[in-house]
Amino acid sequence: MSSSIDSSAERIELLQRLQQTPEVLDAVAACSDAERRSQKTLRDRFDPDLVRAALTLFDARCRAAGRIPEAQQLWLTPVGLEQSTAPQVAQHKAKRFRNLDAVLDLCCGIGIDASALSQVTTVDAYDADPAMALRCQWNAEVLGIPTQLRTHTADVSRQHWPGHYLHADPDRRSGGGRPTRRLEHYQPSLEWMQQLTTTAAGGAIKIGPASNFQQKFPGCEIELISWQGECREATVWFGELAGDHAFRATCLDTNESVSADPLSAWAEQAQEISQWLLDPNPAIVRAGLLDVLAESFQLQRLDPEEEYLTAEQLPDTGFVTGFQVEAVLSANPRDLRRYFSARPAAEYEIRCRRIPMDAETLRRRLPAGDGPPAVIVACRIGGRSRLVIARRPAA
Repeated sequence: MSSSIDSSAERIELLQRLQQTPEVLDAVAACSDAERRSQKTLRDRFDPDLVRAALTLFDARCRAAGRIPEAQQLWLTPVGLEQSTAPQVAQHKAKRFRNLDAVLDLCCGIGIDASALSQVTTVDAYDADPAMALRCQWNAEVLGIPTQLRTHTADVSRQHWPGHYLHADPDRRSGGGRPTRRLEHYQPSLEWMQQLTTTAAGGAIKIGPASNFQQKFPGCEIELISWQGECREATVWFGELAGDHAFRATCLDTNESVSADPLSAWAEQAQEISQWLLDPNPAIVRAGLLDVLAESFQLQRLDPEEEYLTAEQLPDTGFVTGFQVEAVLSANPRDLRRYFSARPAAEYEIRCRRIPMDAETLRRRLPAGDGPPAVIVACRIGGRSRLVIARRPAA
């Protein structure tokens, strides 16, 4: 027990020393890559433990640049950054908590969600690692409203939270430290998450968008959230904060959201491809709302086994990326090479979701030219494998 306490105390002491010694961070930033690798120049001036901590923080801040606002001012760790919520997603989730007097943020990590929540309500943030809780508090001074946030050190899995409104972010790594898609390997456990949904007043649980969430949270709403074309998170909304339907897909780029029962729609199957081939947003696909989207915009599916849609007109929604169809070829690569031998493109974008294909090998075998960029989509149309030649619409 004393060893664990000493280790925690040492981490806190080192983190505080790092904050109080900004010159070591300035020195790390001023070094060349070679000097940072050798560490000799830095160790001549600073304590080795301080140098290692500064280098770790410098690297995490560099990786966070462009992803998190004010990254160079934040207190980050590699694992904390890897598991952190995209700020845009955190702000989106926080809106659902804005009418509450107080929220608990369990497993707060570096505090991206806690900071967003602190902008709309008071927050008590918990983490089992006291050094991480301290980082959360410091990061709220940059990203949130620090007077609205208090941090605590606790193993939240050993406590019950009846009647509270809360946000929880379990560790999405298996025992070996590798990312896992299985909720059964999360810490705290799946059973703990499920208990939250039935005992707390309401809230949200952050899980991986590729996790096995189907059938795991009855009576809850699972929202798949995309940002910049990528499905960033699945959020389990429960209790008083859950919506009316089991699934929701949200595209933050266009502020669109679709909520429905996946079985409430059945999209029409296309007999042949129309003028536009449409690639659906991954949040729509993961939420199982592809047919709902298709019915809403009068789109057709190319094949029951394909996510691709088609339409005569490009629909006005951020839930699809449209490609203007130029030709439909057989799946034989020789037909593809023959087609482009007469009109070689400067660039080839190859998409093959369901049909196995070595895209790089195929790209190398296509003729190089100065024609407009081409999009090649391998897909099934009416049960048959085809190569669709298309172009991205002009911006």
